[in-house]
Amino acid sequence: MANTHLSRTPSVEPTSRYKGTLSVWVKRGKADAESFIFYGFESNSNKMKIDFKSDSSLQINTVQAASNRIVYETNRKFRDVNAWYHIVVAIDTTLATAGDRVRLYVNGVEETSFSTETHPAQNSLHMMTDNGTPIYIGSENGGNYFNGSMSHYHLIDGTQYTASAFGETDATTGEWKIKTSPSVTYGNNGFWILKDGNSVTDASPNTNNLTVSSGTLTKTEDCPSNVFATINPLDNFYNSATLTNGNNTVATGTGNPSWNYITSTLGFSTGKFYWELKLGTGNSNIFGFAARVTTATNDQLGSSAAQWGYQKAGNFESNSSSLATLSSVTTNDIVGFAIDATNNKAYIHKNGTYMNSGNPSTGANGITIASPDAGGGIGFYFPAFGDGDTTSDTYHANFGNGYFGTTAVASAGANASGNGIFEYDVPTGYTALSTKGLNL
Repeated sequence: MANTHLSRTPSVEPTSRYKGTLSVWVKRGKADAESFIFYGFESNSNKMKIDFKSDSSLQINTVQAASNRIVYETNRKFRDVNAWYHIVVAIDTTLATAGDRVRLYVNGVEETSFSTETHPAQNSLHMMTDNGTPIYIGSENGGNYFNGSMSHYHLIDGTQYTASAFGETDATTGEWKIKTSPSVTYGNNGFWILKDGNSVTDASPNTNNLTVSSGTLTKTEDCPSNVFATINPLDNFYNSATLTNGNNTVATGTGNPSWNYITSTLGFSTGKFYWELKLGTGNSNIFGFAARVTTATNDQLGSSAAQWGYQKAGNFESNSSSLATLSSVTTNDIVGFAIDATNNKAYIHKNGTYMNSGNPSTGANGITIASPDAGGGIGFYFPAFGDGDTTSDTYHANFGNGYFGTTAVASAGANASGNGIFEYDVPTGYTALSTKGLNL
């Protein structure tokens, strides 16, 4: 949702100014910048915010008459950019016990360790659903945008619910999961959005729709029950590389260190996986996959063992030795990788046509690659995106979300695995690089 935010101004009296609940699933894209989940703003003297601070702690803060009335800041830091967090903020300021008036849950467990913990006075206002007070989702009214994804966003007017109203423990895996049809009462100004995609139409019995006030709200297949690979901001030796669109677009860094690469959040050691990338701007694109963590400058993808780099001009190499001569590619070309980790074969297509007469569905004419634990490899293949000079190169990865940047695939190809949406057909026996795909 970077540079995107939603808004709504309630026009009727709330069911309660003292009781309310916010429940949302979030996946962070960046862990070192302040980013807003909720912002209710009447004035600088009267406002409420729920956000991740720049140190990755989670904050709940209500200001009334220019004074802090509610302040909670967690000791816990939320730095995992591959995980979905279920955040529930439940308020009832009418309660006699001060510590029960504001309750915070993360993945079904109540948070109790706070660096700052200022309980509201009894019968204080919470400012989540006030008549005439604009609310903003995903930004501080045009600043401090939430970088990442949100799903199943509930705002409850008039009731303090626990996390179990919106989630439950999976009996098989033991993981906390969404209740897709929660039994809750929304009150006058409550709503439920982002239920099955990027819809801001209220899915509750109310008609309290929101508005996309800035940016583009794109749909993602990534969800708490199936986490897809993204480009990993924690494996960023460029330092100055910029990741956007839920970490599915990367502009490589300029200057030193250059001649380098950045990898994905998920890797694989066996199985058959498929992903696509669309080339953006740049003159020295080198992309492919790696089983080696880069630790030095001038570590061009494909120049060492346990790296496989497809250079824009067409050479596909590992350990600085050519493995195949492929077609040259340019801006807006879509390149697909089908990697058979079980048999150590690579199949690569340009705009849907596999090169070197490869056929991943039958296993014919695959390019032989070393196992991911050979030559200093760490035992897993990771999709990788790099460059070969000091200019910036841009890539839009599609690991199954169905988008290149903010542009949806033109016409989704066939996919027998039912996992992910791609521009071209997913080869028989292959699947998307996601938690579901890794467990097939």
